[in-house]
Amino acid sequence: MSDDIRRNMALFPIGIVMKLTELTARQIRYYEQHDLIHPARTEGKQRLYSFNDVDRLLEIKALIEKGLNIAGIKQVLNLQEPVVEKTEITPKSEQKRKELSEKELHEMLKQQIFNPSASRLGDTALIRGELSRFFH
Repeated sequence: MSDDIRRNMALFPIGIVMKLTELTARQIRYYEQHDLIHPARTEGKQRLYSFNDVDRLLEIKALIEKGLNIAGIKQVLNLQEPVVEKTEITPKSEQKRKELSEKELHEMLKQQIFNPSASRLGDTALIRGELSRFFH
């Protein structure tokens, strides 16, 4: 499986994303309302987030901490990456997600964090620093 496909695979429910990013569900939904992230939805309308979505949320969080408002964040993110790939659920990715155990998912996340070429944003230090607290 290619890195782009794996990074855009809908894997994480909002509860896990909340733990990874230390954002509330309300904050995450707010960023979705403003088209800053695009999680996939299951047939039951549950949001599922990809590694790319988690990266984007961590970047948004860092920009908020620097004092930017939503309009400023949109401008910064549009300058970095004008076209945001939406997280999608394909039959193949949905089957793969259902086959993943909690341990395998944890291992995939760990590989993304500690792999220097994991981030598409070039800001791996921030992301690894934010998420590495989940691994001892």
